[in-house]
Amino acid sequence: MSEDFNMSMRKFLKQVGVTSQQAIEEALRNAGDTSGRQFEAKVVLTIDGLDMEHVVTGSIEGQS
Repeated sequence: MSEDFNMSMRKFLKQVGVTSQQAIEEALRNAGDTSGRQFEAKVVLTIDGLDMEHVVTGSIEGQS
């Protein structure tokens, strides 16, 4: 793969990671005390023009 491709993919994935973390933190703050709770999370990645769907699941611990 080309260097330009690698850089564009890394830039996209960094944006996904940073904005997703910010959205999760805001949702937890708005929910109030979530300590001791587990939240199941799912991310679905699709790319227009490609026949692909990538699903990542996991859990996130709440906070007080």
